[in-house]
Amino acid sequence: MNAISIEIHYIASSQLMQRGSFLLRGRRPEQIALAFWKQIQREMSYHARLEKIIVDGDKDFTKLVTDLKKQELRNIDTNWNLPF
Repeated sequence: MNAISIEIHYIASSQLMQRGSFLLRGRRPEQIALAFWKQIQREMSYHARLEKIIVDGDKDFTKLVTDLKKQELRNIDTNWNLPF
């Protein structure tokens, strides 16, 4: 099993960083990083702003994760089916 380490640097009331190790389980590292970032945002009682995402200590995945988030939002917009 492949495991990755993810560090998320963000600003809330001050500069913060959270780190975790995750198993890939058939997912791409940017998918796991986005899920981790969403979890952090849910746990924060106020808005947190993403600074950077580092995978395995040296790879900057910030752009990949923000692009994936934008893609998810576009998919929601295009598949928006309201009954009225």
